[in-house]
Amino acid sequence: MSDAKSGRSEAVALAYTAGEAAPRVVAKGKGVVAREILERAREAGVYVHESPELVSLLMQVDLDARIPPQLYIAVAELLAWLYRVEQGGEAGPAPAAHDLPESLRPGGANAPQ
Repeated sequence: MSDAKSGRSEAVALAYTAGEAAPRVVAKGKGVVAREILERAREAGVYVHESPELVSLLMQVDLDARIPPQLYIAVAELLAWLYRVEQGGEAGPAPAAHDLPESLRPGGANAPQ
């Protein structure tokens, strides 16, 4: 995931394997590191989703840590949509992280620390 549109160059990479409790943050960075994450993802054919709100929240998660429960729904919707796309089904538009409840938006009361 990246946040290129806002001018902040940040990227977070998630990994999830069926049976795991939750996706893990496997890479994250700003500037040159973010560009490298995005370049490697695209070279590997990995889907890149741009969502400033979700990137901002995921940047707060420690590297190699599982995402916090507060983000399960937002990330699950994105993973379900991606699965439909990869299976060739009618996926519709990508889920919009700007629809996150106020409490999950950056600076919100329940944002991960």
